[in-house]
Amino acid sequence: MTLSRIGRFGMAFVVSVAMGLGVTSCGGRTIGYMWVLGTQANAAAGQQSGQIVGYKIDNFTGNLTSAVGSPFTSGGTNPVSIVVKPGGRYVYVVNKGVPTTNPTSCSASVVGNIQVLSVGGDGTLTPQSTANSQGCTPVWAEMSASGDYLYVLDKLSPAYGKVTNGVTDLNGDITVFAVAADTGRLSLVTNAQVKDPSGNQLTYFEVGPTPIMMRSTGGGCLFTVNQGNSTVFPYSVGASGQLTLTTNSTIQVAGPTTPLLTSIATNGANVYFTDAANNLILPYQVGTSCALNTLTGGSVPNLALTSNPQFGFVESTGSFLYILNQSGTNSNNANSTVSAFKIDSATSKLSPVVGDVLNPYSIGAGPVCMGEDPTSQYLYTSNGTAGTVTGKQINKQTGQLSDLARGATFPSTGHATCLVISGNVQ
Repeated sequence: MTLSRIGRFGMAFVVSVAMGLGVTSCGGRTIGYMWVLGTQANAAAGQQSGQIVGYKIDNFTGNLTSAVGSPFTSGGTNPVSIVVKPGGRYVYVVNKGVPTTNPTSCSASVVGNIQVLSVGGDGTLTPQSTANSQGCTPVWAEMSASGDYLYVLDKLSPAYGKVTNGVTDLNGDITVFAVAADTGRLSLVTNAQVKDPSGNQLTYFEVGPTPIMMRSTGGGCLFTVNQGNSTVFPYSVGASGQLTLTTNSTIQVAGPTTPLLTSIATNGANVYFTDAANNLILPYQVGTSCALNTLTGGSVPNLALTSNPQFGFVESTGSFLYILNQSGTNSNNANSTVSAFKIDSATSKLSPVVGDVLNPYSIGAGPVCMGEDPTSQYLYTSNGTAGTVTGKQINKQTGQLSDLARGATFPSTGHATCLVISGNVQ
């Protein structure tokens, strides 16, 4: 049977609308974008040229498809952290550079930087500008909720190695940048509370030794995890991006034995640390002046047969905590996994998600970071050893995870490090 002229016109119109909305018979519309950092070895010893793989996220299936022009350059060496400005127009990548082995001062053989990229149609990235933090070896970035300030964590502060009153400074620092609303460019915010010996305002905010990660809370606190002495350094976030020392300048995190802190996750007034030395989750509540109080019940054991927890993530409803485990103790199946825990709405206590023998859930080898899509349907992990991304569907009632309907593994580039996910550009 042949279609009438009006029928052919109507069908063409329907196809045109479907294409315009990004809808096809094989999936649904694009609900957001994901960018995954990766490294590729180059000729220079110790250097890893940075790349960013871009994906579009399908609403119906959670499937990932490559953004046009992907992979993109990270604008530096050894990219390790990535954040997106609210609204999705700008992405910020921390390139760690190549640190000096056993440094005696703030120096690096290849200097790290912060690359600013604009987001175009279908998640394409275009380099805009580059900024430098005040210390050496930047390792993490945190964007303020308003998108007006970017906080960059440096492993070594500018004062690293200097001796004052017989004490050698081994601390890291936070560099604060103001973010331009129209261009996304970064400008330095100086420390209004502390001056250097010459009477000039410091250009950084010092934290503890060997910082690896930081997170902010809804209550205006910014916590850094200092792996060098198993401490947390708390700052209060004030006006104009200023960080103010609280009455408790250093918080000692305790475990049954000396912990090896590997990450921090926040959920309102709750803070969860992962302890790789003891395979524990250490839950705290934020008190006055950004103090941390041990949650009733204390530390929580990770799930059986897991080991080496490296990253914690609280999903959007605040009901479930997911922990990335880089290895396991099952000699027959020593996979990297995700442990799923339920957060009690009244007490904030953790308990394993029950009713699923697959918990902990198998993922790609060597997981580094984790994120959730804008509609809170899907969870993704970047897997450094495997060089892949693993996707899971979230059961929002139970917290259980299941494989995506059309395959759960997607290729990255080189050794994947961290990822970030954004909704469509506003």
